[in-house]
Amino acid sequence: YKAFEPQEARRILDKLEIHYTPKHGSWLNMAEIELSILSRQCLDRRIPNQEVLKNEVAAWQDKRNSISKPMEWQFTNQDARVKLKKLYPTIQQ
Repeated sequence: YKAFEPQEARRILDKLEIHYTPKHGSWLNMAEIELSILSRQCLDRRIPNQEVLKNEVAAWQDKRNSISKPMEWQFTNQDARVKLKKLYPTIQQ
């Protein structure tokens, strides 16, 4: 409201779509995992047309959302320091 008139500010705000991104774990990794699951569980066969594809993906999405299973990260800080040691600084004594 400091930069725009109220009507313009509301118009801009209505165009925004805010999505939650987790504090821990990479949201991009989570998206890639979900797409991988989608391709294995739903898109592992020939689908004849776009309408059938939309229906199949919507049904898969509804089922997946009803489960509401959280991600279980198993890559700890200690694992990261071993695997990604080039990215972590070392302290010389």
